[in-house]
Amino acid sequence: MLSRQVLRAARTAAPRRAATLHAAPVRCFAAAATAAAESQPPIAVFGLDGTYASALYTAAAKSSTLDATAKALGNLNALVDRDAKLSKILAAPALAAEDKAAVVAELARQAGAGGDTVRNFLDALAENNRLALLKGVCDKFAAIMSAARGELELKVTSAQPLDGKTLARLETAVSKSPYVGQGKKLKVTNQVNSDIIGGLVVEVGDRTIDLSVSSRIAKMNKLLTDTL
Repeated sequence: MLSRQVLRAARTAAPRRAATLHAAPVRCFAAAATAAAESQPPIAVFGLDGTYASALYTAAAKSSTLDATAKALGNLNALVDRDAKLSKILAAPALAAEDKAAVVAELARQAGAGGDTVRNFLDALAENNRLALLKGVCDKFAAIMSAARGELELKVTSAQPLDGKTLARLETAVSKSPYVGQGKKLKVTNQVNSDIIGGLVVEVGDRTIDLSVSSRIAKMNKLLTDTL
């Protein structure tokens, strides 16, 4: 009697086990597909530097080091901006192997974050004689990260540096405008360009609002020229 009960229980459980075995691969494949989608850059960036930036984003996403990598590339971008000598070294068409190793080691040290992901990226640039692309990769990686974080760049160009209070007021005003989509966070930068003479040039995403003195002078000159 006991053996018959065990047999009936086994027959009843068999379809359940089969369903579980069939469902498991489906869940695994779905999880793998989701992970693969999440590791892809949210926007397309172009050029050879864009290709490196996209590959770096994917590598950082898969290793869960996106924030650390973004911080490291921000450090490297600032380093290239302020060190003209370094820019010349990176632009050198041919560096000896030992020179490349020394440059990569120093860049990795200056990066200060990112670990193996950033070090492997720098090694790849050096091995392919693409160290000159570092600045461009940093810029395009920052653009990818901004998109991933739902950020929208607000670039304010002025003849002189603006203080924090003024920038904050501009950010508040622009955030309430139709130029900013719902759920977007503004990333404010202040660029100084004395050529605009005075006033501001405000860029939000792909839109530009030119309130500069130089623009008004140019319009006035055109009006006078057309009139005369």
